Amino acid sequence: MIALRLPDDHLSVLCLGAHPDDIEIACGGTLLTLAKARAVSVKAVVMTGDASRGAEAREALPQFCPGADVEVLGLPDGRLPAHWDATKQALEDIAHTVQPHLIFAPRRDDAHQDHRLIAELVPTVWRDTLVLGYEIPKWDGDLSQVTHYVPVPAEHAARKVDLLENCFPSQRGRDWWSADTFLAIMRLRGMECRHQYAEGFVVGKALVLP
Repeated sequence: MIALRLPDDHLSVLCLGAHPDDIEIACGGTLLTLAKARAVSVKAVVMTGDASRGAEAREALPQFCPGADVEVLGLPDGRLPAHWDATKQALEDIAHTVQPHLIFAPRRDDAHQDHRLIAELVPTVWRDTLVLGYEIPKWDGDLSQVTHYVPVPAEHAARKVDLLENCFPSQRGRDWWSADTFLAIMRLRGMECRHQYAEGFVVGKALVLP
């Protein structure tokens, strides 16, 4: 297994989510680890979310990455493909103000239509940025092989789970929303890369410079 390292200096990160809590579920451990290891600035854009869910999103991410800037656009949940133009324009507008070193976004084979649309559009907007496609557990059972891993220290894995529980009270009644679910996926990905915990990502295209 070959280790790839991010630049040692300041890192600009863009996080894209279809729904409030997508980003934190998918890469919360990675964001906690990055924020601890280096100077990092985080911009997050969440495509859907009513007033209460939007408030959860705006309050949650800064607890993972202090100073994170969170924007909630309020497009209709579950209907992003019907709002293709608005979604595409939102991403283009973001690109005019943010040219990050790293983007976290859904993976292209995600079973949820909202996630999948964002994943399909991101490389049409940011053509020269490393995009890590994240995974989210769901009823559809779409977890599959990943290409890249970010080790997550045990304390950050535990912190991620605590923050998810505390920051998103609207989701606690869901049958899949549990510490066991979130820790199990991080433990599985950790086993695959010989760490206790990790988060897994898919990279569709990367440039190797000799």
